[in-house]
Amino acid sequence: MSDFKSNLKDLFKGCITVPNLLSVIRILLIPVFAVLFLKGHVIWAIIVIAAAEITDLFDGIIARKFNQVSALGKLLDPIADKLSQISIVIVLIIKYWDNAIKYLFMFFIIKEILMLIGGAVLISKGLRPVAAEMWGKVATTVFCIVMIFVLAFGEGGALCEVTGFTLPNAVTWVLVSISAICTLASLLGYLPEFIKQMKEKNQNKNK
Repeated sequence: MSDFKSNLKDLFKGCITVPNLLSVIRILLIPVFAVLFLKGHVIWAIIVIAAAEITDLFDGIIARKFNQVSALGKLLDPIADKLSQISIVIVLIIKYWDNAIKYLFMFFIIKEILMLIGGAVLISKGLRPVAAEMWGKVATTVFCIVMIFVLAFGEGGALCEVTGFTLPNAVTWVLVSISAICTLASLLGYLPEFIKQMKEKNQNKNK
């Protein structure tokens, strides 16, 4: 059996767990969020994406507390993270299309594309995608808080009229920049493990 097929078989061992179900629900909520936002139901869209991110918190807690950590879960969780982040960013790019900050939002998409390419390369060689480390978790948490806050209180935000508060453009830039810095640190944090796995694979191949 090839490394790829063996890796794929191991991936689905013990995959029927509550955390994995929550990750699947989170993935299914992403298009719901996008449709609601584009249809103008912004408040409901924010509620849906906030609920999706809450499932992210609970699936990790349940997996660790009840020993339901699985190989598939380690893959599903970051996929759900990436899909939710990309959908939020695309919505914000549309929302801020006439604002130069859209280019900063595009950085997040570039990062996710690089991560997906890196993961695909590892899987194609029968290796496991690099698991999220501390910076990855921090970057995801900061991203979710900042972007949901911008969706709610940024220019033309869903809660601006209700609260009478609109986030100043300069503050929006600062908050998104902080998230971008955390995201960049997260991306750089994956590189050592990626390079290590590739080197070990090449060394084993040459033996």
